[in-house]
Amino acid sequence: MVGTLPPVTTELTTVPHPRRPLDPSDQVRRWYENELGWPTVPTSAENPESPVRLRVGPRFDVLDVPVEAGRPALRHLAPGSPVAVRGDRMRLLVAAGSAEEVPGVLDWLEWGALTLDLTAIGEGGVMDAPPPPEPGRAGVRPLLPGLGCPGAEQGAAVWLRPPVPGCEAEASLPTLSAVGGGGGAPDLVRVVATVATQCHRLWLRRACARQLTCP
Repeated sequence: MVGTLPPVTTELTTVPHPRRPLDPSDQVRRWYENELGWPTVPTSAENPESPVRLRVGPRFDVLDVPVEAGRPALRHLAPGSPVAVRGDRMRLLVAAGSAEEVPGVLDWLEWGALTLDLTAIGEGGVMDAPPPPEPGRAGVRPLLPGLGCPGAEQGAAVWLRPPVPGCEAEASLPTLSAVGGGGGAPDLVRVVATVATQCHRLWLRRACARQLTCP
């Protein structure tokens, strides 16, 4: 009797596809949403590679000023108050709802009649999300004389003073309710007064420079 060979069986093993590396923008988005609880703007289908942007209003508002005008205001901020820089612009994060108060504060300070290079961004606005600080380098970045942060000159937003997860950054933001009170938050009026004064000085300096160059 001729022996029969055992049947040959072939096991089909499903090989998993290589895991796609996490997109850098996904990492940035997860850091803000999961670590800080700050909402981000969904990426549009037309431009899926657009930079991550933060929603302004739910957790903070923003004062957008020239770097030269914002630099003196840093002394009025708490150590944990986040500040970002992009190019020659500085973004000072302030308490949510502050953008609505800024025009009244400027009028009270007698700056309301002047045109200042100061923009208050509140509910409905957006802000480019700077990359999270590198592990072990969460401290304050240097602000070079006459320049912003290294890297910001190329048009990328960077943190001068990054928010620290778990430290409730919103509690350190300048707020109008701190005026005359004993709270630990910085005084929004002092910050606005400082940046308004510096913005006006910049305007005067540029106006004088234009007059000198005119024939």
